[in-house]
Formats: sequence, C-alpha cells, structure tokens
Amino acid sequence: MDSRELQFSRAMIFAIEEINNSTELLPGIKLGYQIHDSCASVPVAVHVAFQLSNGLDPVFYKGDNCSQSGMVMAIVGDSGSTRSISISRIIGSFNIPLVSHFSTCACLSDKQQYPTFFRTIPSDQFQADALARLVKFFGWTWIGAVRSDSDYGNNGMAAFLNAAQKEGICVEYSESFYRTHPHSRIQRVAEVIRRSTAMVIVAFAASGDLRILLEELSREPSPPRQWIGSESWVTNPDMLRFSFCAGAIGFGIPQSVIPGLREFMLDLSPTKLAASPVLTEFWEDSFNCKLGKSTAKDESVCDGSEDIETLQSPYTDTSQLRITNMVYKAVYAIAHAIHNAVCQDKNSSNRIESKQVLSQLKKVHFSQNGYDVSFDANGDPVAKYELVNWQKSESGSIEMVTVGHYDASLPVGQEFRIIRNLTWVDGGTQVPVSVCSDSCPPGTRKVLQKGKPICCYDCIPCPEGEMSNATDSTDCFPCPKEFWPNAKKDTCLPKPVEFLSFDEVLGIILAAFSVGGACLAIVIVAVFFRHRTSPIVRANNSELSFLLLFSLTLCFLCSLTFIGAPSDWSCMLRHTAFGITFVLCISCVLGKTIVVLMAFKATLPGSNVMKWFGPPQQRMTVVSFTFVQVLICTIWLVVSPPFPMKNLTVYKERIILECALGSAIGFWVVLGYIGLLAFLCFALAVLARKLPDSFNEAKFITFSMLIFCAVWITFIPAYVSSPGKFTVAVEIFAILASSFGLILCIFAPKCFIILFKPEKNTKKHLMNKN
Repeated sequence: MDSRELQFSRAMIFAIEEINNSTELLPGIKLGYQIHDSCASVPVAVHVAFQLSNGLDPVFYKGDNCSQSGMVMAIVGDSGSTRSISISRIIGSFNIPLVSHFSTCACLSDKQQYPTFFRTIPSDQFQADALARLVKFFGWTWIGAVRSDSDYGNNGMAAFLNAAQKEGICVEYSESFYRTHPHSRIQRVAEVIRRSTAMVIVAFAASGDLRILLEELSREPSPPRQWIGSESWVTNPDMLRFSFCAGAIGFGIPQSVIPGLREFMLDLSPTKLAASPVLTEFWEDSFNCKLGKSTAKDESVCDGSEDIETLQSPYTDTSQLRITNMVYKAVYAIAHAIHNAVCQDKNSSNRIESKQVLSQLKKVHFSQNGYDVSFDANGDPVAKYELVNWQKSESGSIEMVTVGHYDASLPVGQEFRIIRNLTWVDGGTQVPVSVCSDSCPPGTRKVLQKGKPICCYDCIPCPEGEMSNATDSTDCFPCPKEFWPNAKKDTCLPKPVEFLSFDEVLGIILAAFSVGGACLAIVIVAVFFRHRTSPIVRANNSELSFLLLFSLTLCFLCSLTFIGAPSDWSCMLRHTAFGITFVLCISCVLGKTIVVLMAFKATLPGSNVMKWFGPPQQRMTVVSFTFVQVLICTIWLVVSPPFPMKNLTVYKERIILECALGSAIGFWVVLGYIGLLAFLCFALAVLARKLPDSFNEAKFITFSMLIFCAVWITFIPAYVSSPGKFTVAVEIFAILASSFGLILCIFAPKCFIILFKPEKNTKKHLMNKN
C-alpha cells in the first residue's frame, strides 16, 4: 500500500467535509463523492473513467439521503500523468473537468487534446526549465539523466534536455526504465550509472520507478553521485531511506499548513476502520496485526493498544504537506466552480451540468488558507517551487530542508533564490564538480574533441599575436596593430617602442665614438694650426687639410642625429647632413689627390699645369662637388622627405620607431653620388701611389679610400638586412668607420712626425736631401 496516496484521498475527504460544514461556500448544498483506486494502472484508470462518466441525472438530491447516483460534476486526480491523459481523453467528450493534484506532464497543457484538464500543481515545463537553470547555476555541464519510461518521465526529460541544451549543458547518457520492466533492464541502467564519469544525475522519475532503481544501486554501491530530483520523488518522505542519496536537491511544491488535517488523519476509530477496507488494510499493514478474528495461527489480533500517533508513516507525516495541499486546493477549486455555477443559474438550483462547472473552473480565482488558486488559459497554476535539499540531521537521519525558492512569475534572472547553505553528496560543503573537461583559462581557446559533445574539449593556447580574456573562450582574437598579448595571452598590452636611444649601451658606445672622433679632429686641427708654418703642414696643402678636418668633424657629429627618437626634423637632418658632409669630405680628399698629381706633373720640364689648379680652382672644385649634393638633397626634401614612422612589420611583438626614406630614389642617389666621388678619388689615388713618398700623401689617401670604399660596399647589404634599430646602428658604424679611416690614414702619420719626430719635419728631409 502507498500510504502517501492514502493521505491524498483522506485529504480530499477532509476538504469535502470542511466545505459541507461551511456556511459561505455552497450553503445548503452538500457534496458527495466516490473514491476509486487506479492502482497506478492505465487499464484500471480507463475503467474507472467510464464508470464516473456513466452518470444518469444531473440532480442535487435534497435531504440526508445521498445514496442515489447522480452525474459526476468533476474529478480529482490522477497522481500519474499517463493515467490522467487516459482519463481526460475519455471524460473530455462529456465535458467533465479533471483537476489533477500531481499530473505534471507538460503535454496536458494542450487544450486542443485535453480541453477539460486542470491542475493545481505546475506543469513540468516550468520544473524542467528550473532544473536546467539549477544545474547551470552550480556550474555542472556534464550530467547523466534517468527517467521513467512513461508520459511523465519522457515528456519531462525531453523538456529538461531541451532547456539544458540552451544552457550549454551536455548529457553523458539518458536512460529510461519502468517498474514493470525486466530486472535485467534495471541492472543495465544501474551499471551505466556506475561506469559513468558524470558526477551529477538528473532523475525525472516517479517515486515507484526510482525506488526500484535505487534499490538496485544499493546492492552494489556506485561511486558517490549528486542526485537532482523532480518533484515526484525528491519530496517523497518514503524515499529518504536511501541514505546514499544524501545531498540530493530538487524542486518541490511549497510546504503548507492545513489546520485540522492531522487530527482528521489520526481520527481512525474502530467504526471507521471497519467501514473502509482500505483503512483496514492500512491499519493491519502498519501494526502487523489483524482486525477482528485471525484465521491464521501466526497472525496476531489487533487488541486496541495500537497508537497511530506513534506511527512513523507518510500517512501520519503532515510536516511536509506539499502534494497533499494540491489535493486540498483541487477540491476547493471544484467547489468554488459549482458555487459560481449555482449562483449564476438561480432558477435551476436543483439541476446543474458538468459543462457549467467546466466553464466556471476557467474563471476560478480565490484564496484558501493563504494560498492563491487560479488557472491560466492552459489550465495551469502559477509555478512556484521550493528548492529542497536532503540533509543529514544530528541523529543521522535524512531530512528534507528548504534551501531556496523559485517563482516563475518573477522577471527573468530573479526567479531563483537560495536562502541557506546546501549539503552535497557525502555530506560535503563544497559544490561538487561535474564537467567533461576543465574550464579553459584565459589565454586559451576550446577545441572540440572529435565525436564527443560540445562540453568535451581541449584547451589550446592562443596563436601568436592573439588573446582571449574570458574563461572557456571558443575563439582567440587578434590584438590591435599597436598592441601585443602578454605572456599569458589574456590581455593586450601596448607594444614596446624600440629605437636606438642614448640610454642603452649600444647608443652610448656609438655616441662616445662619435664625440671622440669629433674631438680627435679638433685636436688635429689644433696641432696643425700650432704647426701651420712647419714644412709638413705646408707641403700637404694646409687649406684643404683644415677644410677636410672641419668636414670630418661634421661627419662625426652628424652620426649623433641618428641616435634618439626620430622626429620630423631629425629624420630630414640625419640623411641630408650625412650626405652633404661626406661629399664635402670626399671633395677635399679628391682635391688633395688632384693637387698631388698636379704637383708631380709640375716638376716635369716645361710643365705649366699648376697654374690651372691653384687654390682658387681647388676651392671651386670642392664647392662645385658639394653644391651638386646640396641640390640633390634639396630636391629630395621638397619632393618626398624622410619622416618618422612606426614599423610594425619587422617585429610582431614590438614597434620599431624609425625614419622612413620618403623617396628611396633620393636616398640611393645621395649614396650613389658619394660612392661616385669616392671611386674617382680612389682611382686618382691609385694613380699617384708610386710617386715619391717625400713629395706626396697619395699612399695614405689610397689606404683611406680603400677603407672608405670597403666600409660602404659592405654597408649596403648590412643596411638592407639589419632589423629594427640595428639598421641605424649599421649606418652610424659605417659613418664612424669611414671617418676614422680617413682621419687616421691621412692625418695620423703627419701628427706622429710633428709631435714625436720633429727632426723629420724639415724641408731637407722632405726633399730627401739628407
């Protein structure tokens, strides 16, 4: 016997007696009733439905004699959705309303198929949505699912799976079973649960079905599982005996209080017991005795000492009135509909049809014991649930504790509210984890595993230059062009700007050599000026020497413009200053080389060549060659001057701040002109290399131009292939190397003689007449 169902039927009787004693609801009219046991069987339910719809006369019988059968005005029931579907299909043709207290299948909301069906318990559609949000709320994305193989289980689980899919929840397995299935089927479902990896199991099953599965699981304990239950079993006190389900959570109908119900339940006198075979069976099962005379030797006779108040049974437990209150509300809803129908048709107060009751049920709206009762267009009430948690008490028993609320009438996002701490599987206080794959941290992206649900994935680091700043990101996103991901690739940071600065070692070294070279040139100028009347200075064209030293000083100093952050003026200055000063320098060397050659030719008999290349011509040569470079640089600056730019292509992870050439043709024309003059100077120096050493410096000019040409020939490939700031460093190195080559090869020997070998700084020695 299902003592819980017995409590439901007794609650119906209690409500009817309460209505019959009321002076406000149906005054002067008493309700009669019949109670049939559907035995959780569809054929029995169908048989009962035909019996109830086979009434004769819709008459209210006056007086106390209600033994005659009248037409049924409405039906309360059934506890199972499948039976309610069958009953509703039959009685729908007779316009008899069916008000269920426990049939939750969402399919019954279809008014086309079930036009006379109402219920006081919310549809499973609301519960399925609430369960899906509950699972998502606790971060579970990998679950198992079991269900009753019935309309209740199949439709409820289908609604849940649909809602779960929208929430991004994956199901490892979904198994169905029924209490009448072979034991092997139940064993197979239990084995699937034992082998599964999902920590959480959602069970959309009737109590009678799930009881069989849990009994099978208890025979060979499976790894701990977090059970999530539907209303049908999670609030059934009889299920609390399965201790391994401690920590289970689920939604239940809110608890309620029905004044006087407990006293009514316990008021089972011998007369009442004898008048009801069902109560007799309940009493005998509960106390393991026989009412009346026993026919078997091993059976004891109930002697009247049995105390029902000490009985621990779902029938006597009124501390968790949930579904019982739905029965209570269903009876009152029918009573209000009849009351309204009678009041509306006062001329026929003795005669009323079920069609009128059906019409009035759609409009019912009242409050009983503080509980609002009404139906929407689908015959459903407002969905309100309590979140129930199975918690172990201090005594070790399992109790149902309300830990939260769910109200579907509230705005989206506010329906769900937790009011106290939950206890989880095995009595834990930490929310269990149930995922197929751990969350992918920021800086990675999810890649689905082949052949598995979307919740099973691998975490792949973001590619170079991309980032993800959210957990479980499906894609990585490129950073803006001036940003680069950090080491974890979870945020974009501004790219470091790189240029050859005065603060770094390379910049300091090059600047030191630049300033050192300029100082060396100034020192040589001072030495030459101090000894300007000496033969060695006068013999080597002192005017061109001083101009050459001045140009070399500028060459050394112009390399400083290449160091530091590029700007508009520095980009234009560095290339033009370099081009002009080097042409001035090479022009001076070229002038000195021509002077040497002319001087040698002038010593030949009859030669008058020196008058064609005297000091005015020398100055004009230097100015002319330099003017050509000035003209080239001017055209370059006017047409397409160099400008600062951010180079984002050389290095992906940093920005190179450099000077763009503007016009590449202008740059290479400047370099080409310098190279042309250098080659011409080198060729003339080679021609003069065999002249007597005492008369010329052609040998030193040859060495200096050899170094100059070697440096600038190697500069071109090095300049093209050097990345970033090293391009600038190569250019500075070429400037410094060629400048030091000129100053050391041309002026170092002379300074050595002037300072350390003064005895050689004589006219006789120079004329080689010693």
